[in-house]
Amino acid sequence: MAIILDGKALASGIRKEIAAEVEIHRRRGIHPRLDAVLVGDDPGSVCYAQAKERVAGEVGVQFRLHHLGSNMAEEALVDLLAALNADPAVHGIMVELPLPGHIDRLRVLESISPVKDVDGVHPINRGRLMSGGEGLYPATPLSCLEILGRYGIKVAGMHAVIVGRGETVGKPLFFLLLRENATVTVCHTRTVDLPAHTVQADLLVVAAGRPRLIRGGMVKPGAVVVDAGTNPVTGGGICGDVDFGAVREVAGAITPVPGGVGSMTTTMVMKNLLRATKLQLG
Repeated sequence: MAIILDGKALASGIRKEIAAEVEIHRRRGIHPRLDAVLVGDDPGSVCYAQAKERVAGEVGVQFRLHHLGSNMAEEALVDLLAALNADPAVHGIMVELPLPGHIDRLRVLESISPVKDVDGVHPINRGRLMSGGEGLYPATPLSCLEILGRYGIKVAGMHAVIVGRGETVGKPLFFLLLRENATVTVCHTRTVDLPAHTVQADLLVVAAGRPRLIRGGMVKPGAVVVDAGTNPVTGGGICGDVDFGAVREVAGAITPVPGGVGSMTTTMVMKNLLRATKLQLG
C-alpha cells in the first residue's frame, strides 16, 4: 500500500512559514500585496479568486480583487495592468483565466510585469525557466516538486514520465524536473501505447485532464505517482487523472485528489508572491 503524500497537511505547515516571513517584511514597513484581476463571472475563476483571498488573509498578505464586467474592453484591461505594474504597493499580479473571447489572452498576460508575475505566465519567466535562470514559475508544477521535496523524495537520477503537455503543468514541469537532474519523458494524447511509457516511470506525474486515465497496470511497482488532475464527478466532488484506489495498491507513494497537489497550489502562489517581493526589493 502506497504512502500518501498529503498536500493538504503540507500546505498548512508552509502557510505558517509564509506568515512568519510576511511578518518580517511588515516589521520593515513592507506589506506584501497580491492583486487579482477577474473579468466576468466564470464559476471556476470566482472560486479560485476566493481561495486566494482566503489564504492571503491566513498568511497576512494584502489582497485586492479587481472584478470587472465581461464586456471589459481589452485596452482598458491592459491599462489597468500597466497601472498595477507601476504601483510600488503591488507586489504580485494575477489574471484569472479564462478571459472573454473578445480579449487577446497572450497580449494581456504579456502586459504583466515579469517581476510581479506570480503565476509564471510571462514569456520572460518562461524563457528563464527554459534557460535555467531565476524567475517566477507556475504554481502547480512548483507544488509537485514541493511535495516531493518535503517528503524527502530525491528526483535526481529518476526516470520521470509526465502525462500531459499543457502550458500550465506539463511543459514547465518538464524543465523543472530537468533542473533536478531527472531523465524526463513527456507523453500526451497522441502518444502511441501510453502504458508502455508509464510503466517505466520511477516518478509518474499526470496532468492530462482525463478522469482516472492511469490504472494500476500502467504503473511500475514502487513508483512515486503525483496526480495533478482535477475532474468533476457526477453528483459532486472531484477526482484525479489517476485511479487512486487501484494505483495505491501498486505505487510506493501517491498524492490523493482532493488533498494533494491542488491543496498546495494557492499556497505556492503566496510563496511566489514573497519571491516577487524580494525581486522588486533587489
